[in-house]
Amino acid sequence: MSIAIVDYGRGNLHSVSKAVERLGYEAVVTGDAQVIRSSSGVILPGVGAFGDAMEHLRSSGLDRIIQEVASVGQPLLGVCLGMQLLFTRGEEYGSHEGLNILPGEVVRFAPDRGVKVPHMGWNRLRMTQPDHPLLQGLEEGHVYFVHSYHAKPEVETDLLAVTDYGGPVTAIVGRGHVYGMQFHPEKSGEMGMQLLRQFLELAEAAKRA
Repeated sequence: MSIAIVDYGRGNLHSVSKAVERLGYEAVVTGDAQVIRSSSGVILPGVGAFGDAMEHLRSSGLDRIIQEVASVGQPLLGVCLGMQLLFTRGEEYGSHEGLNILPGEVVRFAPDRGVKVPHMGWNRLRMTQPDHPLLQGLEEGHVYFVHSYHAKPEVETDLLAVTDYGGPVTAIVGRGHVYGMQFHPEKSGEMGMQLLRQFLELAEAAKRA
């Protein structure tokens, strides 16, 4: 079973691929549409600015491939900026259209939260849907965040876990076979690796089905 890690020039590809391999799965770093389509699951990583990332996805045609993956039920995981790109729009350095797979927007931390920006460090997850297949059987723990903007899902049931940073912050989202993690699971110790393993097992189960 292979997992496609989408290469669009804006992601922490090496660390994500190594984490997937440590869990016993084949990781393929690729920007090839057919390789992505034929994979058992897809990971969309990302670092940097929302608008710049979307520009690179569009110029390569990978935006349409990611939307196609989501529409046909192929397991998809967005990581950090990759999670934010799943939403309708982002306001980083202007207003930019996202992939619009999940309804909602990505906004900067408001000054009235009284917190330092960027949000950088270890924070505890609070699972809002602990019985969700991605979270089932896991205990709440700490994961590693680095971000200045946060997602605000429009649909309450898309929110799977939050963390507290001057108020609740979206940490994990999910709808159908589409998932997103605001933090870096590959840099989040045992908790992060458990979550990544859960996604990979879901992708494996979907492939068998």
